[in-house]
Amino acid sequence: MRCPFCGHEETQVKDSRPTEDGAAIRRRRQCLNCSGRFTTFERIQLRELTILKKSGGRAPFDRDKLARSVEIAIRKRPVDPERVERLVSGIQRRLESMGEAEIPSSVIGEMVMDGLANLDPVAYVRFASVYRNFREAKDFEQFVEQLDRGASVGGRPYQDD
Repeated sequence: MRCPFCGHEETQVKDSRPTEDGAAIRRRRQCLNCSGRFTTFERIQLRELTILKKSGGRAPFDRDKLARSVEIAIRKRPVDPERVERLVSGIQRRLESMGEAEIPSSVIGEMVMDGLANLDPVAYVRFASVYRNFREAKDFEQFVEQLDRGASVGGRPYQDD
């Protein structure tokens, strides 16, 4: 494993333990060159996934990109990081178990919407504003009105924990 501080290719594992949900192994490492310490995570990858973008392009599935999208939506919200990790891991497992090598980006977007609807209502609206491409304040108003009425939003009823 390459050291993120000095780029040296030899590091030593100091501690290794499973994550709380058991979906990954957390390893504490130390660089043999600069003595810098860092953490890595080892996860099971069932298959290589390719994302079919709306533009027609293709890109490899990037778990970190998915996690960043969710993190942006929940920024400054009282959401336990462990719940976010479970959401991202759950989406990844669902994608891998679909049996398809190529998955439309819209499928991932809907999975994130479903997960955020159950995680945090503000994060749900934030993500929806980007995913549904809100252009005006009235777009937010209409979306929030549907939530307040308990109406189906994007084909799904809004649910709060």
